[in-house]
Amino acid sequence: MKILQKLSRNKSLLFAITISFSFLYSVAQTDKNNKAVISTKLFGDSTNHWYGITDKNNIVNPIPNQPRYEESEYTKIADNIIYFQRDNGGWPKNYDMRAILTLEQINDVVSSKSILHTTFDNATTYTHIYYLAQVYTQTKIEKYKTACLKGIDFILEAQFSNGGWPQYFPLEKGYSRHITFNDGAYMGIMNLLGKIVQNDSNFSFIDTETKNKVSKAYEKGIDCILKTQISDHGKLSAWCQQHDEVTLLPVWARKFEPPSVSNAESVDIVLFLMKIDNPSEQVIRSIQSAVKWFEDSKIYNTRIETFEAPEFDSKFKKVKDDRRVVTDSTAPPIWTRYYELGTGRPLFCDRDSVYLYSLAEVSRERRSGYAWYTYNPEKVLKKYPEWQKKWTPETDVLKK
Repeated sequence: MKILQKLSRNKSLLFAITISFSFLYSVAQTDKNNKAVISTKLFGDSTNHWYGITDKNNIVNPIPNQPRYEESEYTKIADNIIYFQRDNGGWPKNYDMRAILTLEQINDVVSSKSILHTTFDNATTYTHIYYLAQVYTQTKIEKYKTACLKGIDFILEAQFSNGGWPQYFPLEKGYSRHITFNDGAYMGIMNLLGKIVQNDSNFSFIDTETKNKVSKAYEKGIDCILKTQISDHGKLSAWCQQHDEVTLLPVWARKFEPPSVSNAESVDIVLFLMKIDNPSEQVIRSIQSAVKWFEDSKIYNTRIETFEAPEFDSKFKKVKDDRRVVTDSTAPPIWTRYYELGTGRPLFCDRDSVYLYSLAEVSRERRSGYAWYTYNPEKVLKKYPEWQKKWTPETDVLKK
């Protein structure tokens, strides 16, 4: 009471204290309302697959209307990531890391840690590692750092001696053991390692020994990219979705994914190479060759149209629409996903692995259910002029 009486006599002091408390309250409210949000967008692919999962290796199925954490609840999401991390440091694919798991689901997840069906497919593992790094940087909670480092060790262990990475590790039978550019797996790993090599602030906790290992893996990864670029009679083009882990040659993936020049996957590779500072002559040659390939493989006057068609149930999924190629003189250049090795012809396939040369020949289920055409190479062609002026001012492969 005496303190309040004293303050009331000194209006200036009371005013100053009031302003100070108002400021502190404002700051507290700002911190509360602007709680750090770490994006979970990178997990989107696995999240979407989880709700339609048919994978026999899936341990936990979602419950109807499963609630989800808000993005601001990053420690709870990171706890989920740790639940799902397997004993070898990697992660299985096709789960929603934002799901508010039931106790039964948590028990199922934790009890599956010894199952080493771990992968980089569907944006798995490398996205989890980066998320954990961000959460540790925000919180300094040790368990997130430990899990992050364990994930990095998994990536280093999974790398082939030639510098590539398989889709699954430990290696399994079939195409998943091949070096995999498909669905961004390889480049997802490389972009993550690049953050560490380039001193991203979210990885400032990494010790010198680990960083040196990462740097070596990163350089080997670049070397493998250069070695796998497809050469036809000495002329470099681009890359296949998957390459043999021993010979480095283009190989089959799924039955409708043939050995070929794969434009969609090659785009991310070239964009990555373009980010390299002071590129070597070999990197420059690789980029120049791929850019020339993208320019030469353009398809003009062509548009892909999706239209309504009678619904039917195939063996693989319900088909609700159809697609066709339309001649359109106003359409921008487009590319097919695959080009035949040796001939450079646009290439298509069905589930019987027979080579086809038009979209119309593909069964409706695959025709409407797969991305046979792409506009992605335009990203490289738009970026090329700036890159070319900086690194090869005397050589422009796009000039006729």
